[in-house]
Amino acid sequence: MGIVPKLRGARTHEGLPISDGLSHSSSASNNKKWLTLMPLFVALLIIAEIGFLGRLGIIKNADFFGMFRKSHTSARLKVAGSRDFGILRALGGYRYRNSTCEEWLEREDAVVYSRDFSQDPILVSGDPPKVLTTCAVGCKIGSDPNKKPDVIINPRSEPVAPTVLRSMESTAYYPNNNIALAQRKGYEYVMTTSLSSDVPVGYFSWAEYDIMAPVIPKIKKALAAAFISNCHAHNFRLQALVGLEKEDIKIDSYGRCNRNHNGKVDKVKTLKHYKFSLAFENSNEEDYVTEKFFQSLVAGSVPVVVGAPNIEDFAPSPGSYLHIKDLEDIHSVAERMKYLAKNPDAYNQSLRWKYEGPSDSFKALFDMAAVHSSCRLCIHLATIFREEEEKNPDVQKRPCKCETGSETVYHLYLRERGRFEFDSIFLRSGDLTLEALEAAVLMHFKSRKHEPIWKWERPESIRGGELKVYRIYPLGLTQRQALYTFKFQDDADLRNHFESNPCAKFEVIFV
Repeated sequence: MGIVPKLRGARTHEGLPISDGLSHSSSASNNKKWLTLMPLFVALLIIAEIGFLGRLGIIKNADFFGMFRKSHTSARLKVAGSRDFGILRALGGYRYRNSTCEEWLEREDAVVYSRDFSQDPILVSGDPPKVLTTCAVGCKIGSDPNKKPDVIINPRSEPVAPTVLRSMESTAYYPNNNIALAQRKGYEYVMTTSLSSDVPVGYFSWAEYDIMAPVIPKIKKALAAAFISNCHAHNFRLQALVGLEKEDIKIDSYGRCNRNHNGKVDKVKTLKHYKFSLAFENSNEEDYVTEKFFQSLVAGSVPVVVGAPNIEDFAPSPGSYLHIKDLEDIHSVAERMKYLAKNPDAYNQSLRWKYEGPSDSFKALFDMAAVHSSCRLCIHLATIFREEEEKNPDVQKRPCKCETGSETVYHLYLRERGRFEFDSIFLRSGDLTLEALEAAVLMHFKSRKHEPIWKWERPESIRGGELKVYRIYPLGLTQRQALYTFKFQDDADLRNHFESNPCAKFEVIFV
């Protein structure tokens, strides 16, 4: 049989060249050879890639080989030069599928903890029994004959577990409530009104106080109302009351001290009719701010404060209160009260927050109490238990970062304050900045359509729309540090934190 001559220029009815028999035979032969050599080529490719990644120090177990097989057989390679994240391939200029580096970190940095709190909840003894079903971690309050408690609150006998001091009283009356003293006495955890406590227990909460209640007309002739019943306070509050009266400030007193009105009235309803309220505490102590102040805010009566030297931290706006820091302030405060009383526009500025909403700092403080203090104690304990397990040398070997091309990907963990479980967040060395951290956090939680923990606790008028970051801070800080004192100095400070704290953990406060 002769060779069929090639028909130059011949085309099929679809306009495509007609192949001659020799070309077809040659192509078939080449394809057959390629099919024979392809397994060897793939094997060599995999070996080369494994060698490359081995030099990066990121192959640790057999599961990784399974990932390579799966990635090759499912055609997950993409051409280099795309903007997708992933590990730069050693051969052919390829990258793995989007976020391969991040996925690998999530798996390699994962820790299997010995205790499942959903099955074995934190047991807190010393309070009336209850199960906190809405808590972010398993939390049981009371006793269990079959189980030793994790902690005991205010033990009355020799404790069989770590102890917790919990009190909402001032250290002026209860010196043992001082954090340092309580720790010296053997209490492992402290729960007081101090924001420096392990778990603060304040007098404030959205549930208890209708902070955004409307303002009603001030119809009382007296400028201020007072409800003071402890006439032997550890401060100058009675002298301040008498001093204001000497400055011609008319005061209606409903308490046992200097009473001039029947005290059998509803306090908040009564305060609503006065321009000012004497929110005088029984001691001047940092963070000791009681219902006297918050009831005044609910009533829409400007509080005149004797008490916490840092009362500004608890105020809904800078001009929303008057502060008598010492007896020398009485005259100036009295003059200010008279001025505001005679100038409606100026007085209304003091209550402007009632219409425009309180400051972000006020919301951030109040939002803490959206989670019950007992639940916050359980979260605090469970977090500590897990951190203890993470001190295991094997866990300490977690990579916490990996190389992708010329960049380093850092793996950090972040949760919203009041929650327990952490989410993974990734930052790249090329953009390791405070701005990038906040942007990554917002992007992550927005993509999940995250609802802040305070969403259904706040008054509807101040629930807000878009998520807004108020603070991002390292796990383990007190609320005083988190809300008022901690701050990364600059981007270099943040980078140093990542380098010295592998798999760093953070909390975020949204407002």
